[in-house]
Amino acid sequence: MKVIVVGGVAGGASCAARLRRLDERAEILLLERGPHVSYANCGLPYHVGGVIVDESSLLVATADMLRGRFAIDCRTRCEVVDIAAAHKTVDIKDLDAGRLTTESYDKLVLSPGAAPIRPPLPGIDLPGIFSIRNVPDARKVREWIEHVFADAPRRRAVVVGGGYIGIEMAENLVKRGFDVTMVEMADQVMPPLDPECAYMVEYHLRRHGVHVLLGNGVAGFRHNADGALDVLTQSGVTHPADLVILAIGVRPETALATMAGLEIGERGGIRVDEQMRTSDPDIFAVGDAVEVKDFVTGEWSLIPLAGPANRQGRIAADVIAGRDARFRGTQGTSVIGVFGATIATTGVNERTLRRLGDDDYEKVYLFPGSHARYYPGAKTIALKVIFRKSNGRLLGAQALGKDGAEKRIDAIAMAIQMGATVYDLEEAELCYAPQFGSAKDPVNFAGMVPANVLRGDMPLCHWEDVDGGFLLDVREPSELEVDAVPGVLNIPLPDLRARLDELPRDREILVVCRSAQRAYVATRILLQNGFRARNISGGMMAHAIRATVSAGESNPT
Repeated sequence: MKVIVVGGVAGGASCAARLRRLDERAEILLLERGPHVSYANCGLPYHVGGVIVDESSLLVATADMLRGRFAIDCRTRCEVVDIAAAHKTVDIKDLDAGRLTTESYDKLVLSPGAAPIRPPLPGIDLPGIFSIRNVPDARKVREWIEHVFADAPRRRAVVVGGGYIGIEMAENLVKRGFDVTMVEMADQVMPPLDPECAYMVEYHLRRHGVHVLLGNGVAGFRHNADGALDVLTQSGVTHPADLVILAIGVRPETALATMAGLEIGERGGIRVDEQMRTSDPDIFAVGDAVEVKDFVTGEWSLIPLAGPANRQGRIAADVIAGRDARFRGTQGTSVIGVFGATIATTGVNERTLRRLGDDDYEKVYLFPGSHARYYPGAKTIALKVIFRKSNGRLLGAQALGKDGAEKRIDAIAMAIQMGATVYDLEEAELCYAPQFGSAKDPVNFAGMVPANVLRGDMPLCHWEDVDGGFLLDVREPSELEVDAVPGVLNIPLPDLRARLDELPRDREILVVCRSAQRAYVATRILLQNGFRARNISGGMMAHAIRATVSAGESNPT
């Protein structure tokens, strides 16, 4: 059997290596049009920022290693320029020698990846405007910084796009001494997050000197009188820059699939089944170029992440080797570090559920400690959990914090993949020592709080639903001096039982505290004394975020 794998990096390289481990007799040809067969593209921003000093550290596997260790015919700087699916052949161009050859295959695996979006804007090809996709791209940016701006008195950069790459590039350019402006067409950064969570990321960027401009797309580029670049925005505002990074997003590379007559999905990616087969049973596709099913919603989706690409490559290899492997789908589990903070997410967000018209869900906001509060160094984690009202099944979660956010999302991600419910999180047995967690871990709280809601022990309310309600604040009076909602009755929790006669029995009482924990206790007291009461999820901590977003402070002109 002869297998040709087109494209390396995560999907293609993992497929080729896995296939060799399963089949010693297969003839495997791996073709990569770039100079590096497998590299850590997630590390590129950190190489630009100097965190990863040596370029060689980014190389996960070299062509020589794949040849020597796995007996794979690995050819770099070789581009597939045509596929004749009917004849099961590919035409290959050696980019250095200019020579064209043809190879036959029994099975073909496409791993072409996705290309950075470069819209046809005026001036987009001017010097100093870069995209970041591969190691040579990062090298060009580093050379521009180190040679062009080695002695410059000022350094100004504009990052176009507020997604993962844009945020990572913004952070690393700040570390290189640049004054950074981020321009994002959408009304929030980080699209996988819900707006209230994205605002916290935006606020953190601003605190570290990044100028974040939302709802304002780029209209074009030009040279200014100083010899630098002007970034023209759709609002008419111009931002001078000595360096521009395009991080608008990526688009699946489907030219080869089109040549082969393969089905392209509605999202623009190569359509594959659970076994990574395309519409041609002898051609497989993996990685950023393919459409796969969202594990939670069942929708077709594009998820350009290294983890899913790696797993897809392994599954394609298993199927080619005769095994019944299947890709479960993706849930978009991801994490990013921003100036010492961690933002992680998994599963579906609330915005998507609303778009789908799905009303069988509820959400809770939690603010647990990263580890036991009595042990020094505990940091607050802001955690949003989304779950089914009908059966408690976990749908998604988003976490932000300076310590331990990602490991909580990892646990919840695994639970979602296994079809678990909030009741399962209640009973999850997790590691505990005071410097690592708590006896009731944030993951347990992520189950206990929703379970209390579903059992009726803690009727829930959200800030968007409180207008006209009777609000009871059970914090201490000194806390109200920091932040308070006008017109709210304050009865500290320790005094509540003695002051029940001050509360109306003909109205529903909405209870609030700092983070909703004391409000939960107060809600239980009220319910058992004949009152109608609900706890406002997230308390004043959630209110502060919502109030700032509603006031438009996240989108200054």
